[in-house]
Amino acid sequence: MDDTNASTYGDRIAEVYDEIHEHLGAPEVVDPMVDVLAGLAGDGLALELGIGTGRIALPLAERGVEVHGLDASEAMVAKLREKPGGDAIPVTMSDFEAFEVEGRYSLIYIVFNTFFGLPSQEAQINCFRNVLRHLDDDGVFLVEVFVPDMTRFDRGQRISAGIVENDRLSINLDSHDIATQTVVSSHLYITPEGVRMYPVNIRYAWPSELDLMAQLAGMKLRDRWADWRRNPFTSASTGHVSVYERA
Repeated sequence: MDDTNASTYGDRIAEVYDEIHEHLGAPEVVDPMVDVLAGLAGDGLALELGIGTGRIALPLAERGVEVHGLDASEAMVAKLREKPGGDAIPVTMSDFEAFEVEGRYSLIYIVFNTFFGLPSQEAQINCFRNVLRHLDDDGVFLVEVFVPDMTRFDRGQRISAGIVENDRLSINLDSHDIATQTVVSSHLYITPEGVRMYPVNIRYAWPSELDLMAQLAGMKLRDRWADWRRNPFTSASTGHVSVYERA
């Protein structure tokens, strides 16, 4: 029986999340992200959907931006609170589809493919609608996600290695349903202490589909880049950073 929900992934992986994804905290990864986000936030408030352990929120706050957070996993937020400055960031516990927070924001953002954690097209559209309700008049919504690649799968499946080291190994096992645009995954993390499994279920969307979701919600695309250094988005791009504004 599948008993996963919005907090399942974070609750299970929180203890080792920063360890497994330590490469995502490198300055060459984080600094360009913070540059873009700080520029979009300006002097206003920023809200991160899926704040997690604070990989982006903490350095953004250090830049002088007032950052608030939203997350479904108490365990992930507990890891944020353990870090310097983590106690100073207000966090609302909620999923991304129907959240309620105080105030209006100059910037609401969701990164590292987290938007695809919303389980259906309806939920994703509802997220856009809810974001718009919480933006100020000139506010923007930034989404960072991958571009779907059907060639990754062989007969609807994929097995790939992540970390490959002498004392630890990560393996990803994916099952793809093209009709629903969903991928059900198990991420295995193997160390001398044993094997741990982390479920990841996503519903991906194409860039044009995201633009239509925004339109249905009363928003429109303002900018789209291939990466955080604002390189042009092309048919060869494997991911995109998209910025939406009020229509």
